Amino acid sequence: MKTNPLVKEIVNLAGEKKAEDLVALNVSKITSLSDYFIICSAKNSIQVKAIADNIKDNLKEKPWRTEGYENANWIIIDYVDIVVHIFFEETRHYYDLERIWFDAKTVKIS
Repeated sequence: MKTNPLVKEIVNLAGEKKAEDLVALNVSKITSLSDYFIICSAKNSIQVKAIADNIKDNLKEKPWRTEGYENANWIIIDYVDIVVHIFFEETRHYYDLERIWFDAKTVKIS
């Protein structure tokens, strides 16, 4: 299966700001919410915002919606087919999206 180019670009932009534990999940077969979830984390709220800003500022595609900038514990950037979840480390462990979506296929980014 060919990787969605937008997924690859988002993963690369998050990586530029040292996003940790980056995971891209193909959820298209298990939910109608989106086709892909990209999940990553950061050690502090400044880095969470920096990752989100780098994605929003450098992606040609504009998000449909963003949430979570106020507290920067969990910022969601919604591109409809792709939803980006940027977590503060502890918040990510608490919500554990990977466990909730355990049957999603992990997308290999090369």
